[in-house]
Amino acid sequence: MRAFLLHAGHSSLSVVPDPAPSQNEALLQIRLAGICNTDLEILKGYKGFSGILGHEFVATVESCAVDPSIEGKRVVGEINVSCHHCDMCLRGIPSQCRYRSAVGITGHDGAFADRMTLVRENLHVVPDTIDDEHAVFVEPLAAALSICNLAHIRPSDRVLLIGAGKLGLLCAQVLRLTGADVRVIARRSRPLELLKRWGIPVVAAEEIAAASFDVVVDCTGNAQGFEAALTYVRPRGTIVLKSTYEGTPAADLSRIAVSEIRVVGSRCGPFDAALRVLENRLVDVTSMIEASYPLSDMTHAIAHAGQPGVLKVLVRPD
Repeated sequence: MRAFLLHAGHSSLSVVPDPAPSQNEALLQIRLAGICNTDLEILKGYKGFSGILGHEFVATVESCAVDPSIEGKRVVGEINVSCHHCDMCLRGIPSQCRYRSAVGITGHDGAFADRMTLVRENLHVVPDTIDDEHAVFVEPLAAALSICNLAHIRPSDRVLLIGAGKLGLLCAQVLRLTGADVRVIARRSRPLELLKRWGIPVVAAEEIAAASFDVVVDCTGNAQGFEAALTYVRPRGTIVLKSTYEGTPAADLSRIAVSEIRVVGSRCGPFDAALRVLENRLVDVTSMIEASYPLSDMTHAIAHAGQPGVLKVLVRPD
């Protein structure tokens, strides 16, 4: 099969053997995959990953020895593969398993390929009412929903989102569902157009008073985002950090102690909830699709996705 491989800092579309599923895994035929900012950061060196990239996908189950009932069905998959035995797994937090692998990120081949394998327990069947172009957004939408799992967003809160990119626009739509007063810092034309269409107010950074928001969500995907969040959050407010990137930020951490600011890291989220949100058309993902490329043109797909201001680029095995 074909697969987009990263090895020793070099990436290429290569021909590799088909994956062989273990007893508890399903063999998946990829239907559609999405390129996200984490993929782009991995290509720069984040996590030191070697293998097949890609963790946002919708696929058809070719075979599953442990559960033949899902064969032929469309599925999406959670990216964290846990051990079931460590303290975090036993506490019911498998996403923080001490020995986890993560699809296309660390220790597990991903979805930029014709086929992949994944444990049955990580798979969620996609309802017929959700098409592939919507289903491919389940993983990042679940990540957006995780904000509300980890930080209590009240309808009375003033919430600022920094970074209106691929994930940021999903987070903005999810935050709006809480009833909170949500504002977004956005500069590029495409996000500005979409936010206006969705009725989500945009604010310029120079118009914001320091320490004026109850909650600040950093979706910038860069080291400067956290420093900006520290500027805008009020004393005893909350910063939700969604950014992952190669590099180490420089920020005045004393302000966290002095102003008693709560910092919440937010990563993966609930797939079942994301499927419900898509099924009920509570968020708009269609408008976020920028382009679709065949797997054979993966190099151009990555280059397009990495351009400033570009939203979701999809990859379809051809």
